[in-house]
Amino acid sequence: GGHALALLERGVRVTGLDRDPVAVAAATSALASFAAAGWFRALQANFADIDSVPELAGERYGGILLDLGVSSHQLDDPVRGFTFRPGAPLDMRMSPELVRDAAAILNEATELELTLIFKEYADFPRAGRLAREIVRRRVRKPFAVSDDLVAAIRQVSGPRSGPADFAPVFQALRIAVNDEIAALERSLPRLRDRLYEGGRMVVIAYHSGEDRVVKSAFREWSAACICPPRQPVCTCRGRPLGRTLTRKAVLPDAEELAANPRARSARLRAWERAA
Repeated sequence: GGHALALLERGVRVTGLDRDPVAVAAATSALASFAAAGWFRALQANFADIDSVPELAGERYGGILLDLGVSSHQLDDPVRGFTFRPGAPLDMRMSPELVRDAAAILNEATELELTLIFKEYADFPRAGRLAREIVRRRVRKPFAVSDDLVAAIRQVSGPRSGPADFAPVFQALRIAVNDEIAALERSLPRLRDRLYEGGRMVVIAYHSGEDRVVKSAFREWSAACICPPRQPVCTCRGRPLGRTLTRKAVLPDAEELAANPRARSARLRAWERAA
């Protein structure tokens, strides 16, 4: 509810979506006075499925803000299993409606599937070796808690490996559990079409893969022609849908990092729909 509060204090009416019922309840409680006044509402839903939310049928917006990734509340709750702290369950589901948790992926995915997860979402240099080690270990004992995955990482990265090695692997697994990259790709055009003319979309990404998806979408929407380079006659829309407002991603400054170290990987991009 932090971003929602900042907008509400500036006189903006806010509809908040979150997959996590705990987050929805917390925001509704914290912003109860705004909700009572009709300025705020929180709905449990995946923003990628906005067209399937009955309460939002036909609604359009002057602005859309996506704050991607995991929240601090989820990271700090060991029961949710987003952390590599000892003894944490390998869960990582942002919504209880998801059937397959992190442990299920580690215990059921093929070696190739695991390799792709660690390579594409973590850029882990030993993705193949780690996948093989996981497959080898799960035959003897299924993966259940964070210690199991940490031990596998240490086996392929060496006994001196630490949080810098664990974090990207755990993040990659979380992205796979929640299908985050595919959901983002699916959602961006749907959300774009919900903007009024002159409306703005702002996206804060914390993962390079997410940021690439956003950057690519904004670039394509801002181009007048998206036909293949050698096509002699333009057959596409022939006009830009809007303009990118951020030439480069906006990064947190030193003051913000001092107040919130977890913002260090944040990348903000903004786009405006054509009037």
